[in-house]
Amino acid sequence: MNYTNSLSHVRLCAAAAAVLVLTGCATTANNPQDPLEGYNRAVYSFNDAVDRTVLKPTATAYKKVVPGFAQTGVNNFFGNLSDAWSSINNFLQGKGEAGATDFGRVAVNSTFGIFGLLDIASEAGMQKHNEDFGQTLGKWGVPSGPYLILPLLGPSTVRDTAALPADFAGDIWTYKTPVNWRNVGTGVRIIDKRATLLDASGLMEDAALDRYEFLRDGYLQRRQSQVYDGNVPRQADDVAEPAPSETK
Repeated sequence: MNYTNSLSHVRLCAAAAAVLVLTGCATTANNPQDPLEGYNRAVYSFNDAVDRTVLKPTATAYKKVVPGFAQTGVNNFFGNLSDAWSSINNFLQGKGEAGATDFGRVAVNSTFGIFGLLDIASEAGMQKHNEDFGQTLGKWGVPSGPYLILPLLGPSTVRDTAALPADFAGDIWTYKTPVNWRNVGTGVRIIDKRATLLDASGLMEDAALDRYEFLRDGYLQRRQSQVYDGNVPRQADDVAEPAPSETK
């Protein structure tokens, strides 16, 4: 299989490789949320090398060359596609109002927003949500499990990794034909997303003594906040305790 068959194949292979490694890798961790630290640091180093040599330079050039309005259009287009899956996950979590809002965003932006290139829905006051199946599992009470870095995909947890097949299936772009259009769009999507993170990654490089720990702790806190919709109980531990059943 060559690379251009689809990024989804790369994602699935990366996730599968990580799961296979879990059964036999040595651990050197002191953090109970990161018992696979030895493996995770090795994968982090690999991902960082790929980012420094390929993704970051490409994203930097993209940000300098592509006009700002075009970058905004790309970001809006793929954001509109993600709203559809976000809507389904909101409904699965029992958040009917948020699910209806996300569904309405897709309807408005896909029509009046020229296939999502314009974010008319946000201008109309329709709040955007970002929900995935990993958050849905957390809402259902599935603990996150250990921190896990996936090859090429980056930070995750065992729960979020198990949710990846559903997230891939829920990505509308996965079904785009012809395949070469899908692959080009997927490449642009990755580059655009990396471009939006350039400033944040530069700040992390300047501020963090241990970038691995900085990234891990930030990711775990963010995911816990997302599962609890920003209302994390004082004693909540998303690794060991299930998420609450209440909805916003």
